[in-house]
Amino acid sequence: MLGQAFKNLGISRQDVVIATKVFMRVGKGPNDVGASRGHIMDGVEASLRRLQTDHIDLYQIHASDEVTPLEETLSALDALVQQGKVRYIGCSNWPAWKIGRSLGVSERKNLARFDAVQAYYSLAGRDLEREIVPLLQSERLGLLVWSPLAGGLLSGKYTRSQKKPAESRRSSFDFPIVHKERAWNIIDVLGPIAEAHGCSSARVALAWLLAKPAVTSVILGAKRIEQLRDNLAAADLLLTPRETALLDEVSALPPEYPGWMIEVQNANRLDNSEQTWSKFR
Repeated sequence: MLGQAFKNLGISRQDVVIATKVFMRVGKGPNDVGASRGHIMDGVEASLRRLQTDHIDLYQIHASDEVTPLEETLSALDALVQQGKVRYIGCSNWPAWKIGRSLGVSERKNLARFDAVQAYYSLAGRDLEREIVPLLQSERLGLLVWSPLAGGLLSGKYTRSQKKPAESRRSSFDFPIVHKERAWNIIDVLGPIAEAHGCSSARVALAWLLAKPAVTSVILGAKRIEQLRDNLAAADLLLTPRETALLDEVSALPPEYPGWMIEVQNANRLDNSEQTWSKFR
């Protein structure tokens, strides 16, 4: 459908970035799921046919395969890059330690390395800030965010008094998992900020996310054209420092080890003069 749409609209292939994923089950066989060489090779050929194109710009492993050796996955992806069928590679829903290990394997074996990670991130779900975001920033990987509105929870349809509005997604599929009380507190703060800007809560939530240095882009899941237009307008919404601080505070994660221990042990690492000097090193 996507490939045919480009042709019908006269859109040049060079003017778009096509990203897709591989992992999920497509048949009953043992190689019809996962990140094995066989499934990756079959998957890319099927995607190229469906997309009616000769290459994929970003090819991502959709999940962490706990069966296939990491070296097999990376060598298969490298082969696709060498063949010109894939330009860049990435992963999705992987733990930080495995992303880091993959970068080491790629460097050691001279294989194509991941350039991007697709992960869940929202005001109501900031878990990846603990380990994944620091890794991405350190290794200069891009971040594509899925479910930036926490499965619609931050869209403005949900409130403390209307927790499961009719025909809403979460009324039948309560996903992704969130800390509900914290989420309601976030929604309480989102409302007044959205009202002050004369826009939707969804736009504010997206603007907060887009302002994060680690975020490259977000994946929108709008059902209607008006929702899509509203979501896209988040790119032009600038929150005030006060508004950002309020959202940061209400959505903050509770302290977790070893993060709190690292903070305590480094509190007096440098005195004020050394801290000032270090900024200009």
